Amino acid sequence: MTEKFPAIQTAELDWQQVDGVDIPLSRQFGDVYFSKANGLLETRHVFLNGNDLTERLAKLQDQQYFSIGETGFGTGLNFLALWQLWQQVRPANRSHLHFISVEKYPLSLPDLKHALGVWTELRPLADQLIAQYPLPLAGCHRLSFPEERISIDLWLGDAAQTFPLIQSAQPVNAWFLDGFAPSCNPELWQEQIFSHIMRLSAFGTSFASFSVAGILKRALRSYGVTIRRPKGFGHKREMLKAIWQHQNDEDGQNLLASTIAIPEIAPPQHVSIIGAGIAGLNCAWTLAQRGVAVTLFEKEQPLSGGSGNPRALLNPKLCPIEQVATHLMTVSWQYALKFYQQFSAFQAVQIYQLQDKNIEQVQTLTQDYPQDILSWQNIAQSPLPASLLHYAGTLSPHQFAEQVLAHPLIEWKQADIQHIETTAHGYRLIDQNQQHYDVTHVIACNALAVNHLFPELTQLKPIRGQVSWCKVKTPFTTEQMQTGFSYGGYALPLSSDQLVFGASFLPHQASTEITLSDHQHNLQLMQHALPDLVQQLAPIDQWQGRASLRAQTPDYFPLVGPINENTKNLYCLAGLGSKGFLFAPLCSEIIVSQMLGEALPVPAMLAHQLRPNRFKKKVKKNP
Repeated sequence: MTEKFPAIQTAELDWQQVDGVDIPLSRQFGDVYFSKANGLLETRHVFLNGNDLTERLAKLQDQQYFSIGETGFGTGLNFLALWQLWQQVRPANRSHLHFISVEKYPLSLPDLKHALGVWTELRPLADQLIAQYPLPLAGCHRLSFPEERISIDLWLGDAAQTFPLIQSAQPVNAWFLDGFAPSCNPELWQEQIFSHIMRLSAFGTSFASFSVAGILKRALRSYGVTIRRPKGFGHKREMLKAIWQHQNDEDGQNLLASTIAIPEIAPPQHVSIIGAGIAGLNCAWTLAQRGVAVTLFEKEQPLSGGSGNPRALLNPKLCPIEQVATHLMTVSWQYALKFYQQFSAFQAVQIYQLQDKNIEQVQTLTQDYPQDILSWQNIAQSPLPASLLHYAGTLSPHQFAEQVLAHPLIEWKQADIQHIETTAHGYRLIDQNQQHYDVTHVIACNALAVNHLFPELTQLKPIRGQVSWCKVKTPFTTEQMQTGFSYGGYALPLSSDQLVFGASFLPHQASTEITLSDHQHNLQLMQHALPDLVQQLAPIDQWQGRASLRAQTPDYFPLVGPINENTKNLYCLAGLGSKGFLFAPLCSEIIVSQMLGEALPVPAMLAHQLRPNRFKKKVKKNP
């Protein structure tokens, strides 16, 4: 049974002015978010110094991954103070700092701007955080700042529900045990949450907190954590500074001296990707942003397959609000919008999702979302009612590919990889000319050709799809250029005087010839939903089109992750179907996180649901 997650409620704040500074106070918990004396100095004293981060971060080796967990994100002040310290002490290599935080009542965006406006020295960092601040929807939101080599997973929702969802191959190195005081917020300090904090930790993990409450000390000591109580910040007599050390290590005075080395996953220096469609391009970019060199192998040209249409639409079918934390399409949509915004090929649009089935059900679903995300509409352009998705986008695929392939760590080779052999040091890729390439890490992103490379996986089925585009009689206005429609098909401006629309959906058909019948199908779809727009179209004999094949799995979920449990450094991203541009950014992030041993950007059960070998055939036992 699918777990339900309550809709996110933003924090309700009052503001207290202290020495001309506005201090946010939570109405839900009746406590301040940071010290009235000086919140930034308190963060540095308690959390940064309490975890000895100046020394530990400065000593990170090339490609080393260091993660920090937090029990209450609040205003983000702790994260920004950490980021500022990271800028000051980080070594000149490819080490990476990752922050994991949970928050039940996130600040609204206006309140976040107000709260962080106090700290002028943090403003350049605060502006970057604000630009990526997530929508108030439950689940994991990964914010990445690759040029800074820092990232954050902000999990929105009750800690008791979110902590069990977090999974990482490497332990959290340090914890900020923050949040409102135990007397104000006892739910945050309960045993089941501590059990997951310790599940994500290991010997050598450190802990710091402003609180020395008995519930906190008893919980940590029950796991063998050694606790000290040095001087607190300002008027506070004590704070908590702790280390989870091995029983044989009696030196608890120096966190660095008592830290036990944790075996780390050896990160790749180079990754080979088979296929330069949207899946391969996203994987390549995500790896290159981590400092990993990539070679893309493509039998023709990049985007020559199903990803090469003139325009892609990022338009999800949203799930009920209580399922958003674990619903692949919804979490992929949120991640994709942030991801593609860094490319000039992206354009933000709003989408009218026209409805002609289950209208009452869709209207109820729409009303459960915040109105600035999804709202119910009746529009003049269509006889059908609509929900308006305020956050959507379009992408010019070929422009996107040009920018990806221009990255200095990414190259592509024209080669049709037909076989993969295991070698003593990795894998050997063999192309149609029997030329071979010896590699260590492989991601197969070549759609239907995955069937040939890995026959032991489920056989992906082809689905033919044809899009159409043509000139319109009246040029689009600026507002119309920022608006699209979905209705079983879709329609959106391709340029000021052209409309692209479609698409046909024909399972088990492998032809890529442009047909009049598919043009007529696309016309009929639009006629039902947008009859006035149809009148603007050029005659059908003047239309252009493109037909391609989508690769689809039996359950309509993509294949994401290691080929199987016993195969090392061999991954697959395929079976994206008709939602490739929507799924590819987050699915690429999942694979790269798995490859580098980082925390996953999705709930653990969702990553498990996407594993490529999930369709493994059961062997019947002889009676």
